[in-house]
Amino acid sequence: MNDHAHDLALLSDATNRLLTAAAELDNAAVAEPSRLPGWSRGHVLAHLARNADALLNVLAGRPMYESAEARDADIARDAPRPLDVQLTDVSTTADAFARAADEPADWSRTVELRNGITDSASRVPFRRLVEIELHHVDLGIGYELEHLPEEFTGREIAFLADRFAGNASVAPTTLSAADGRQWTTGGSEGDAVTVTGAAADLLGWLAGRRDGAALGSEGGPLPVLPPL
Repeated sequence: MNDHAHDLALLSDATNRLLTAAAELDNAAVAEPSRLPGWSRGHVLAHLARNADALLNVLAGRPMYESAEARDADIARDAPRPLDVQLTDVSTTADAFARAADEPADWSRTVELRNGITDSASRVPFRRLVEIELHHVDLGIGYELEHLPEEFTGREIAFLADRFAGNASVAPTTLSAADGRQWTTGGSEGDAVTVTGAAADLLGWLAGRRDGAALGSEGGPLPVLPPL
């Protein structure tokens, strides 16, 4: 089982880093585009707050979101808010999630996320950590994939590799980081491909944040990954 207590400690540190960095912005900067198509930085911050609410629902056994439309409407509603309101919302909802996660619970239980996806409750803190770390990068305020903690980068590559494992549309693929770490993904049919590069570039490609131009591919072209 995943070490949820360890992940909650990592989450606290990552949330503080994001809040400290975002506090250097101003209202005009919050309204500027983020690195996510169609989203301002305000959209990213609003999403992080509403995602904390949603994962709190998951831990409580409630539906993660009322609906996909309600999720999108809530983010659109909250995106234009000024910086101080955004930061207070992200901080307050993060604290509420942390308090709920501190309550005694069966962390081995299965919980339901969006679109019928299920997972162990013990992995929910890591899922929240992914939201904080990758969306910190998406804000485009100087925090890059290369700045992510090494442990997080390796675990998120493994998580995404597992997501594409068994997918017949992806060639059998070995991911080989420059630091020696390796992961496997893709289907079982077709020519095997080895994708090499820095761990940050591998993560960026898997997570849809980079186009893979910095990666090498042996045995065939760089696989085309399905949308996340």
